[in-house]
Amino acid sequence: MTEDSETTAFAIHVTQLSHYYNHLPAVDAISFTVDAGAVFGLLGPNGAGKSTTIKMLTTLLPPTHGTAQVAGFDIVNDPAMVRASIGYVPQLISADGDLSGYENLLFSAKLYGLTKALREENIQHVLEFMGLLDVQDQLVNSYSGGMIRRLEIAQALIHRPKVLFLDEPTVGLDPAARKVLWKIIQEWQQKFKTTILITTHDMDEADRLCNVVAFMHVGHIVAMDTPARLKATLGPKATLDDVFIHYTGASISGASTKEGGDFNHVSQIRRTIAHLD
Repeated sequence: MTEDSETTAFAIHVTQLSHYYNHLPAVDAISFTVDAGAVFGLLGPNGAGKSTTIKMLTTLLPPTHGTAQVAGFDIVNDPAMVRASIGYVPQLISADGDLSGYENLLFSAKLYGLTKALREENIQHVLEFMGLLDVQDQLVNSYSGGMIRRLEIAQALIHRPKVLFLDEPTVGLDPAARKVLWKIIQEWQQKFKTTILITTHDMDEADRLCNVVAFMHVGHIVAMDTPARLKATLGPKATLDDVFIHYTGASISGASTKEGGDFNHVSQIRRTIAHLD
C-alpha cells in the first residue's frame, strides 16, 4: 500500500501538526489517525491544545507547521471540500436564540446548499432524532442547555457529514442531560457510521463514547490507545483519570457546571470555558 492510499484509508490523518501563538506552541507536532466510523477522543484539561487542534482540522485556524487530511481532503489545499464534508459543534453557542429551532435548522440547511425537498426531509429527521419535534417552533432562547446542545448537533448533522467534530459537547450540562446527549451521539454514530472526533476533559464521557483516546498535555499527545488498554496498563481498577495522572503528573480539573434553563446563562458558561481553553 502506498503512502497516499494509506492516508485516504483514514477519515482523519494528522502529521506533525503545530500551531504557535506569538512563537509559543499551543499545539506542538502532534500526529494521529482516526479510522472511518470510529469515535476518537482528544482528552485533556483546559489549555491543553484540544480546541486549537479542532480549529485547525475544521479549517478555522491555519497550521503553523505540519499537515492533515480530513475526509480525504487537505486542510490547507482543499479547505472548501473539508468544510463540505464535516459538521462542527464549537464550545461557544452557535444557535441563534432569537430564532426558533426550526428556523435555525433551515438556515443551516440553506448554508449547506441542500435542495428544498431535502432540506425539509433532513430537518424533520434531525428534529425527531434529537427529541426536539415538540419544541421546533419555540425560540431557542427559551430552551434548556441540553436542548440547545442537541439543536446545535442537529445543525451540524443536517447535511449528513462524513466527519463530525464536537468540542466539549457536554460542558455546562447536568448529569441527566449529559447521559441523554451521550445516548443520542452513540445512536447516530451507529446508524450512519459517522466518524466523530470529540474533545473533552470528562473522562467518563471519553470512556463511554470513544474507541480510541489521546491524552493532550501542554500541546503534546502523551499517550494514545483504547480506553481499556490504557487502563489495563495500571491495573484492573484503574480509571482514565489515573492514566492521565500517570503520564502527566497532573489531574484533569473541571467540575461540571449545572445546566441552566436560561439561554444567556448557558452562553456565559460556554464563553468562560472557551476562554480558559
